Amino acid sequence: MGSDIRRSMPLFPIGTVMQLADLTARQIRYYEEHGLVSPARTEGNRRLFSLNDIDKLLEIKDLLEQGVNMAGIKRILGDGTKDEAEKRAKKPDLSESDLKKLLKQEMMGNGKYSKNNLRAGDLSRFFR
Repeated sequence: MGSDIRRSMPLFPIGTVMQLADLTARQIRYYEEHGLVSPARTEGNRRLFSLNDIDKLLEIKDLLEQGVNMAGIKRILGDGTKDEAEKRAKKPDLSESDLKKLLKQEMMGNGKYSKNNLRAGDLSRFFR
């Protein structure tokens, strides 16, 4: 049996995970509700967590201690939803010439993020 298979086997009930990760049952269920962990379910509907799930819970705990909010954690860990993947897929690819035009507009002060503290003469050498 490979180590990947062993690490993904659902073995631990929520009580054991609470002790290993030093989290409450409510916190663990909250992270499950947000799609950050997906424990397996027994026929009796009990949660069983794998070593990978426990690692992810510990990572979530560390990120929260560093001050990252839930939206940031979802972005870092990826919540696995199709919406995010679809949003990324819908973004059009820019050609190199389009990208240069956009960059020139921004740097010359014509873009929506422009700050007029750059002098056009200083930037002209980049756009010949």
